[in-house]
Amino acid sequence: MTTAIPISEERPAFRNLSGIDWALVLSALLLAAIGVATVHSASAEMPIDYLPRQALWVGLGILLMALAGAVNYRTLVDLALPIYLMGLGLLVLVLVAGRVGGGARSWLDVGGVGAQPGELAKLTTALFLARYLAGVNKRHLGVKELAVAALIVAAPMVLLALQPDLGSAAMFVPMVAGMVAVAGLRWRYVAIAALIVAAAGAGVWLFGMQDYQRQRVFTFLNPESDPLGAGYQVQQSKIAVGSGELAGKGYMQGTQSQLRFLPARHTDFIFAVLAEEWGFLGSIAVLGLYAILLINALRIGMRARERVAVLLVVGLVGLVAFHVLYNTAMVVGLVPITGIPLPFLSYGGSFTLLNFAIVGILVGVDVRRYVNA
Repeated sequence: MTTAIPISEERPAFRNLSGIDWALVLSALLLAAIGVATVHSASAEMPIDYLPRQALWVGLGILLMALAGAVNYRTLVDLALPIYLMGLGLLVLVLVAGRVGGGARSWLDVGGVGAQPGELAKLTTALFLARYLAGVNKRHLGVKELAVAALIVAAPMVLLALQPDLGSAAMFVPMVAGMVAVAGLRWRYVAIAALIVAAAGAGVWLFGMQDYQRQRVFTFLNPESDPLGAGYQVQQSKIAVGSGELAGKGYMQGTQSQLRFLPARHTDFIFAVLAEEWGFLGSIAVLGLYAILLINALRIGMRARERVAVLLVVGLVGLVAFHVLYNTAMVVGLVPITGIPLPFLSYGGSFTLLNFAIVGILVGVDVRRYVNA
């Protein structure tokens, strides 16, 4: 087990602001600012303007980012097991006393504020999995190590699937895939894993999915079959994206959002609102910011000098990257609709705090690559 370095050694890393990857931080802040403005536009014609709430979450997220960067990531790794168990406990509590929202029992009310423990579970699982894989002193992972890694990830995935929130559960897959690949994975295990995933997918389809979730898949394959029912959301999203054309209709001038044709426009489909208002050029600019954020995050992993730091960075980057890829593909009808928000842009407290915490941890890993060596 690694131990946290003394406080006296901590100060140089935290005070050395020149060592911070400012491209990573500034890209996250710009995306959050764009998100606040777009949330305001998307909710302008709704009973509640979500601008003040999202601005508050972003402010709290910035404070959390600074705190996460100030805490030595080794301390988080040392506490990974109790943190992981806490995350599982909250997911169990959701099943017992949670509130239903969006078709899933995924919310806990804390002091009148709704929170989604599933977002916290993503981070706690990444910490614990990085700690476990870093302790495996082998060039390639064996069956035993892969089985343990699978169990670590399967526990929160099953609890999320029981809510049912299959979209959030699926987000664990790219995280664990990237981490075990970096830890050392033989190709024959990849083939076996593909067969297991296929069998598990068939089982989920037959026994784990509700009728409305199966309908989403059918609608994805043929959205025109029910344009006023299950296919309505993806049809309106594609209209919004396409009508933005090259330069968009202008801020708060989108017809699909302002006339309330587009559902979930301030959360899962916020990218469609942005594309309608700012067009292809605005969409490319936002995707460029995501590229800057992810590329610089990967560079942090390449610069890291500890195995556990590399694994942690890979897991967190995989988590953020897959959210971006899936959400943007979803709004143009390339993948089935699930409740996958867009990092830094979609409205939501738990998810916003998660993304800022991830950036803070990445910064903390980077500034301590020499201090912790």
